[in-house]
Formats: sequence, structure tokens, C-alpha cells
Amino acid sequence: MIVRDLEDLRKTDAHVADARWTSTRMLLAGDGMGFSFHITVLETGSEHRFHYKHHLESVYCMQGKGSITDLGTGEVHEIRPGVMYALNAHDPHILRAEQELHMACVFNPPVTGTEVHREDGSYAPADAHATESA
Repeated sequence: MIVRDLEDLRKTDAHVADARWTSTRMLLAGDGMGFSFHITVLETGSEHRFHYKHHLESVYCMQGKGSITDLGTGEVHEIRPGVMYALNAHDPHILRAEQELHMACVFNPPVTGTEVHREDGSYAPADAHATESA
């Protein structure tokens, strides 16, 4: 059994930050669960372009307000507490936070915890060097 406390993890290297967002990685590849689980907070007024080419992601909004734009179709969807979206086709997207967003995120394959977003908004493939840049 794995039991972890979000506030405790925020004081460790499991808590990472990038351009106007933070992510606390509660489960990682090394935990052997087959997925990773993160709590991510996006700052009010921020905009983020992501394209997880090598990972599938499911996200549940717990707090805040924003939108997600599917760059493949142009569709815009409201993000608010209770809304889930799944990037089941490696969908390139833009996530906007009108209010601070608190999101629960699941990645498959799981991330290792050392990934950084590459220039195109993706992470390197799970079997590639985790800190590879674009």
C-alpha cells in the first residue's frame, strides 16, 4: 500500500514548477502502478500549450475556472470543478486558467518525475532520456 500526503510532498523534489504552474507528483513510474498521478495548479491568467505525443492524460478539475482548446478541431471546452477531459488521441491543446485551476492528472505511461516539457509542449517518450530537450 502506498500512502502519501500532498502537503508533505510539496516540500520535496516531487513538487516541480514551470512557467506559471506547479505539479506535485504523488505517484511516479517507480511506484509500479502503471500510471502516474499528479496534482497540478495553474496560475490565474496563465496559458499553456501542451502536446503529449508519447503519453495519454486524463485530467479532473477540482477547483477554478478556465478552458481547453483542442488545436486539432478548434473546439473550446469550459473547465470548472467536476469537469474531466482525456487526451485520448495525444491531442495538442491550449489550457487557459481564468481562475487558479487545481487539477488531478493521470499519465500513461507514467512519468518518472524528471521530465521537462520540450519546446513543442511534449515530454520525451517514456523510454528516452527523461530530461531530453527538444
